[in-house]
Amino acid sequence: MAMWIQAQQLQGDALHQMQALYGQHFPIEVRHYLAQWIESQPWDSVDLDNPGEEAKAKRLLDNLVAELQKKAQVQGGEDGFLLKIKLGHLASQFKSTYDRCPFELVRCIKHILQSEQRLVQEATNASSGIGGQAMDTLSQRHQQINQAFEELRLATQETENELRKLQHSQEYFIIQYQENLRIQAQLSSLSSVPPAERTQREAALQSKRATVEAWLAREASTLQKYRLDLADQHQKTLGLLRKQQTLILDEELIQWKRRQQLAGNGGPHEGGLDVLQSWCEKLADLIWQNRQQIRRCEHLTQQLPLPGSIEELLTKLNADITDIISALVTSTFIIEKQPPQVLKTQTKFAATVRLLVGGKLNVHMNPPQVKAVIVSEQQAKALLKNESTHSESSGEILNNNCVMEYHQATGTLSAHFRNMSLKRIKRSDRRGAESVTEEKFTILFESQFSIGGNELVFHVKTLSLPVVVIVHGSQDNNATATVLWDNAFAEPGRVPFLVPDKVLWTQLCEALDMKYKAEMHSGRGLTEDNLVFLAQKAFSNSSNNPEDYRNMTISWAQFNRENLPGRNFTFWQWFDGVVELMKKHLKPHWNDGAILGFVNKQQAQDMLMSKPNGTFLLRFSDSEIGGITIAWVAENPNKQGERLVWNLLPYTTKDFSIRSLADRISDLNHLLFLYPDRAKDEVFAKYYTPPLSKPVDGYVKPQIKQVVPEFTTPNPEPCAGVVFMDQTASSSGSHSNNFGVYSSISDNMLDPDGDFDLEDTMDVARHVEELLRRPMANQWSSQQS
Repeated sequence: MAMWIQAQQLQGDALHQMQALYGQHFPIEVRHYLAQWIESQPWDSVDLDNPGEEAKAKRLLDNLVAELQKKAQVQGGEDGFLLKIKLGHLASQFKSTYDRCPFELVRCIKHILQSEQRLVQEATNASSGIGGQAMDTLSQRHQQINQAFEELRLATQETENELRKLQHSQEYFIIQYQENLRIQAQLSSLSSVPPAERTQREAALQSKRATVEAWLAREASTLQKYRLDLADQHQKTLGLLRKQQTLILDEELIQWKRRQQLAGNGGPHEGGLDVLQSWCEKLADLIWQNRQQIRRCEHLTQQLPLPGSIEELLTKLNADITDIISALVTSTFIIEKQPPQVLKTQTKFAATVRLLVGGKLNVHMNPPQVKAVIVSEQQAKALLKNESTHSESSGEILNNNCVMEYHQATGTLSAHFRNMSLKRIKRSDRRGAESVTEEKFTILFESQFSIGGNELVFHVKTLSLPVVVIVHGSQDNNATATVLWDNAFAEPGRVPFLVPDKVLWTQLCEALDMKYKAEMHSGRGLTEDNLVFLAQKAFSNSSNNPEDYRNMTISWAQFNRENLPGRNFTFWQWFDGVVELMKKHLKPHWNDGAILGFVNKQQAQDMLMSKPNGTFLLRFSDSEIGGITIAWVAENPNKQGERLVWNLLPYTTKDFSIRSLADRISDLNHLLFLYPDRAKDEVFAKYYTPPLSKPVDGYVKPQIKQVVPEFTTPNPEPCAGVVFMDQTASSSGSHSNNFGVYSSISDNMLDPDGDFDLEDTMDVARHVEELLRRPMANQWSSQQS
């Protein structure tokens, strides 16, 4: 309800915009009386592109109707009588309107709430100055656009008034012209009149004709001047329309598309299209009004031809205004929801296409069909050069036709492709070292429709962001690298799909940080130290000074074509492995600040050696994709008085699917403090798995625990492994058993740096998991319950 309270306090244009959100499709009374209930419902949880969620939308509709009925029933007294009838009627109206299309209700309310939130936020920022220079610049730009619209509205109204004056003057001119013809006819008929009478009447008629013809000559000149002046006014208006259209299409819309592209890398959401659509609709309305005025001028000229060049001038104006509206229509056929940029064959995917001016130009009166085809990079280039007269394809997409739907509540005309699937793909010949995951395709959406009663016919096309087609999940990380590089470094208006082969390291850092924060769903991104670590890895450089990397460039080959020195993976593959590990298993720990991560072995040793025994940190493995290790400082069990930093063999996703990081740290009693000095339970206790529950049907669930060597006992046998504890009691309680499985590691399995090489023994956790899957009879035949 807080949002509605704030919305009611809007002023001026913002208040008018808010009021315009409501109408018969959703009366403002419903918003007012159910404000708190409406704002508390999970409208955003409904996926409008998923037909399977229609039942959820239907429940929300039924609940809304029930709330209206409940609100109507509690109204009492004389003042409440009319309101009771009104709310009851609205409940019935909602039921009949949306019962067969509950998605439309959800779409409508989501649009209203998002628009109110935007208007309130803009008003708040304007009044409080929040948002800094960027918000000031945005407000100024929006103010500039709105002022230009007002100027265009006034200019269009002025030419409309002048056109009416011209029309009235011309009509009077025609009347006088007809009068002159009548006088001439009278003069011609005087031959049959007696001479005496003829002389008298002829003189009067000649005098009258002379007066009328003099007036017609003056008025013809005046009319011609009116026409030229009006054409000049239209020429100026067209200049203003071009300027406004350039600002909206070439700046605002291009910026929206750029934000949409960066959102593919994890950037902030591109924002709604409501403001852009309202601008485009205003443009369409003004352009169409001016076009109709010019056509009326042409009609007046044809109705009364006068000497001069006005016909040619009007023909050029008509052609110019038609070009302007054509550019607007074709440019506002856009992809609101992009298809996935890493596209796997035989997998369902969705996309949404929208025509921003469709509602204003009444395209929805005869809804057009949109077709989707997949084309190669070369085919996309040919399309943009108009070298291809028909749509070739590089594959077959199922369910690739969709009729555009008009949503009255939001005024949008869009096509929702919900069940497309790429059945097959035709690849082109690759260049040099290019792999299949570097080959880019695009989804071409095209449609044809007319406006103005078939007066103008448009064939519109739009291309999706680049798509990389894969056939197996193992290709996903390399395909993602291609997409990330393209999204980050593509220039607006480029030839499809050219990107620079080299970029500044700082530019790549921005892209990696954006991606990382998005995957972690956190504001905690990559620090300067993290980026230095990554630079050291990318450039095989040991410098710790960030300034040494600021002006360095990194090529695509260094990013994801050439393996890192001494490794069998690329820089991106290592980084992507870290991201996958973190988002699947360790996201909360990163957001808590518990994982340093981007620290090499030597740095970890330098950091830990000054700390008390039992201090540990978590760092990403240098040698294994998607690995994380624990480094800790402890006494050397083989040499009294000497301290070493030990590194546990890296954990991977498979390990954490068996036992979580927090539980593994809890298992290791010699780990005491998370670097620099936080007690481990203080950091990780909230993530520990709760103690085993009571037996169910006489059985207790087995528990896996991790163990590593004890360093405090004299001459210990260094070991590492997992203990599996099974406490089994029959329902009768007649017997029980305890036993453990333990894997030890000998001294020679510790490397000089204190690494446990568990590869030389067994992965005990996985071994135990395998044991658990075996039939009970194979493990303890005499103790089955």
